[in-house]
Amino acid sequence: MGRILWLVIIVLIALWVIGLVANIGGGLIHTLLVIAGIIFVIQLITGRRSI
Repeated sequence: MGRILWLVIIVLIALWVIGLVANIGGGLIHTLLVIAGIIFVIQLITGRRSI
């Protein structure tokens, strides 16, 4: 589960940067990035990191 989460976070950050540069994607990418960040922080706090 941890590897998939990291993959999702990396993809969302890449899409977010592309969205900022090209002004495409709008709020969807930003919303998904925030959701991924919240999941990451929750996983960090609960100690479920498998890296």
